Amino acid sequence: MQPYTNDQTVAHFINGNSLSKSGSKTANVFNPSLGAVARQVELADVATVNTAVEAAKAALPAWANKPPLQRARIMNKFLGLMNQHRDELAAIITAEHGKVFTDAQGEVSRGIDIIEFACGIPQLLKGDYTEQVSTNIDNWTLRQPVGVVAGITPFNFPCMVPCWMFPVAIACGNTFVLKPSERDPSAANFMANLLKEAGLPDGVFNVVHGDKLAVETLLNHPDVAALSFVGSTPIAKFIYETGARNGKRVQALGGAKNHLLVMPDADLDQVTDALIGAAYGSAGERCMAISVAVLVGDVGDRLIPKLAERLKTLKVTDGMDLSAEMGPIVTAEALKRIEDYVQIGVDEGATLVVDGRGQKPAGFENGFYTGGTLFDDVKPKMRIYLEEIFGPVLGCVRVANFAEGLELINSHQYGNGVSCYTRDGNVAREFGRQVQVGMVGINVPIPVPMAWHGFGGWKASLFGDMHAYGEEGVRFYTRQKSIMQRWPDSIEKGAEFVMPTSK
Repeated sequence: MQPYTNDQTVAHFINGNSLSKSGSKTANVFNPSLGAVARQVELADVATVNTAVEAAKAALPAWANKPPLQRARIMNKFLGLMNQHRDELAAIITAEHGKVFTDAQGEVSRGIDIIEFACGIPQLLKGDYTEQVSTNIDNWTLRQPVGVVAGITPFNFPCMVPCWMFPVAIACGNTFVLKPSERDPSAANFMANLLKEAGLPDGVFNVVHGDKLAVETLLNHPDVAALSFVGSTPIAKFIYETGARNGKRVQALGGAKNHLLVMPDADLDQVTDALIGAAYGSAGERCMAISVAVLVGDVGDRLIPKLAERLKTLKVTDGMDLSAEMGPIVTAEALKRIEDYVQIGVDEGATLVVDGRGQKPAGFENGFYTGGTLFDDVKPKMRIYLEEIFGPVLGCVRVANFAEGLELINSHQYGNGVSCYTRDGNVAREFGRQVQVGMVGINVPIPVPMAWHGFGGWKASLFGDMHAYGEEGVRFYTRQKSIMQRWPDSIEKGAEFVMPTSK
């Protein structure tokens, strides 16, 4: 494995090799903890993206024809290498994204879960068989790969989100082109090298780094059959609509504004821990972060002081400090956007209980840091309630009862994740049944489904019909084919002019 040193330019990985193009446009990759440029990443032009797609297209016939068990064995070797190098990969993530090292380790572990799921692809690709659907006719189904597929992934999970896509896609017999975020590109190359070491044939997995041009080239490329995307809702909608117009199968996961409903009977010490971790973990840069606490009845008067006291002790520092609870924001631009939203909340009349702006840990004064911010008395028409901030800002909305809280959540444009803290089984049951959100936690603050269940929200949080990974991921990356069969000796003489029926 090649180390990722501070003076290295991150190149593309195409057809089994690192590909650098002389004179390429580049972008800065920062160490957000120091606020300094760590390395450069090349940004693909149209020709480079086309080269990656051509490599994937050339590798497709042999890879799709390989027995699923042989594909699974390569995936199993990759699984072993990922386990072997998990801490090295986590350190790369922390260096470029900024999340604390323990959180990066957790991200890698969740990515590994999907790889392990993909190792079971022989079972997952089994079709159905019916003997004698009609006299002397048998019928069965099978699932076949869709072809060359692409993945466009965000900065906040540079290992886990790509792993939602490529292990399942490749195990199903597709070839893959990954366009990771240019903000933290090195994790993708690291995994590409591990796949090559595991024995994956050249061209089956390719990485192109780039910006909007690379995305649009993949969206419009006639040889890309399917495309997965995770990012903000406006871009997800654009990706879905453009890809669909071009005849592609598209899965586009968008933004979120996740609520946590706190009932009066909840254990408020547990709720405090849950909100601190779910709202401020990874500096709030998670699509499943809790950004709204919905406080029922008198809960606010009892909970807000606990949250404020705990938030003031939150340890914000460099992610490689093993005692750190929150690291920096990924870029200076993202930091400014987050702190601008805090000012918007103040201007809109929300009560600023804890102001995290300007917090800088000693020794990292130039880093992209902010502290955790807490608002009370947030109203549903405020921008800080309606819009995704994607940072360590928690807004508290007070409601009179369960029904009002449920209506508030269901009225929001996003429906990604939600949680309810209660001791009441009937409240929990009705919340799970009635809430219009794709992923629900009962006394679980971040209900990200495990590898075999699948991830995806509702409403403006998902464009497309199928969720990521799990069995829905297998369906997304395959097409069903139905075969009916009979043999000449069983065919009666004479033409048939009616629809075949069971007889």
